[in-house]
Amino acid sequence: MTNPRVAKLADQIKVVVAGMLERRIKDPRLGFVTITEVRLTGDSRDATLFYTVLGTDQEQDATAAALESAKGLLRATVGKRLGLRYAPTLTFVRDASFETAKSIENLLARAAASDAEGAKLATGAAHAGEPDPYRRRDEEDPDEPDEADERD
Repeated sequence: MTNPRVAKLADQIKVVVAGMLERRIKDPRLGFVTITEVRLTGDSRDATLFYTVLGTDQEQDATAAALESAKGLLRATVGKRLGLRYAPTLTFVRDASFETAKSIENLLARAAASDAEGAKLATGAAHAGEPDPYRRRDEEDPDEPDEADERD
């Protein structure tokens, strides 16, 4: 279980970094960035910031480079604003949850299409053999003795 102090500190880091990216960092390479999550180690020395960015692959790479170059200023600001003795090292990682969700949706759509195709092929089809393959007592041969007769 995460320490409540560490969780609160992670939320504060997220707010400070997002505000800095919005207002103070003026790098032209920086695209439309959203900080989605911050994970902080138990000793509050290392912070991993997950982010998403809109744009092409080149724009995403440029944004990653801009974040790397602004890392020092962001770390110093986090340490100052939160009054920390040791400012955590910041590591930026592109959040892949949206791509994962998109691939899962594509797989579900393919499965639904395959099910629809199978249902389409099954219409009008009949099972192999008799419709009811089980013998019933009322349909049995009258000459055969019942199990109850054999026990007597």
